[in-house]
Amino acid sequence: MTSGRAIRSRRAPRVAGLGVLLCLVALLSSCGGNGDKTGVSLIIKTQTNPYFVSMKQAAQAEAKKTGAHLSVAAGQADGDTQSQINAIDTAIARGDKGILITSNGPAVNAALRQAKDFGLFVIALDTPLDPVKTADVTYATNNFEAGKLIGTYAAKRLAGKPAVIAMLDLYDDQVVSVDIDRDHGFLTGMGIDPGSKTLNAKEAKKGKYTGDKGGSYTIACHQATQGAVDGGRKAMEQCLSRNPDINVVYTINEPAGEGAYAALTADNHQDKTFIVSIDGSCQGMVDVEKGIFAADATQYPGKMAQLGVSAVSKIGQGGTAPSLPAGEDYLDTGTKLVTAKPLAGIKSQTPAEGRKSCWGTAGG
Repeated sequence: MTSGRAIRSRRAPRVAGLGVLLCLVALLSSCGGNGDKTGVSLIIKTQTNPYFVSMKQAAQAEAKKTGAHLSVAAGQADGDTQSQINAIDTAIARGDKGILITSNGPAVNAALRQAKDFGLFVIALDTPLDPVKTADVTYATNNFEAGKLIGTYAAKRLAGKPAVIAMLDLYDDQVVSVDIDRDHGFLTGMGIDPGSKTLNAKEAKKGKYTGDKGGSYTIACHQATQGAVDGGRKAMEQCLSRNPDINVVYTINEPAGEGAYAALTADNHQDKTFIVSIDGSCQGMVDVEKGIFAADATQYPGKMAQLGVSAVSKIGQGGTAPSLPAGEDYLDTGTKLVTAKPLAGIKSQTPAEGRKSCWGTAGG
């Protein structure tokens, strides 16, 4: 997590460059940088994760529909904030009307505040910024509730049996809300106190879970995955080396879950445990159907991007900016539990139902 000192040290050269950016904005405005179209900049975490690719595709479709000019940029990898900062500066210089961003971390906040100072409407997608008001509005899933759905399912499936849990999180070198919310939601659904409101891995490592019938639990590990397949595989290997009795695996997202399953299979452990994850991709629905994931909490990234482009387009045409409901920090785009093994008392969808609103493509 970037310290306050680090943010302040970057601020000086950014302020020094305000004059240059103002000149660029004026030049682009006078020359019609985007013609008569409303400029929208979509800045995603990476161009490789299907989750963010689906955002890009939905944003492109909505831009075509509304006549907006869409520019797309991304980090080189999950956690790459500098590339996102560069993209924010470019959006300011280009004279865009708004920015949609899935933030790679709090280091981007100073650049986003500067964008707002230049009159750009800033929309956070998927992950609320910290502080939330860094963005003008946020379109996101309630990540805590998504985690709670799969935690509640896990506790019900255990039916009172001892739980030996592997927690495959996102980062171990910075703190972002999506990581905390999903992790804490899962633990809460299991009936385990997370031990902190702001940090992962602060729960008691042994104790009693109170979800469903309740039972004993052991937290075998907390490992970072970077939200990637390879990261999930390595994290699962490390967890198994510490405790071969793992029977429940929580993963921050589907790619991490796919990597975890590969490690479990290589260790002949896949029949001794079950994986619960969050994402809702079309491939994820196939993985649920095949039993690779016991349950998956869905998200709708395309909907987030579509709503974001639509909002900025309306602003560019003189319309009213979106606002938040009273007492809310973001506009919730929804989540549902998908499983091939429904359990009594837990509302869920079948994989076939989940495919009706999934995103990305399925490999079979």
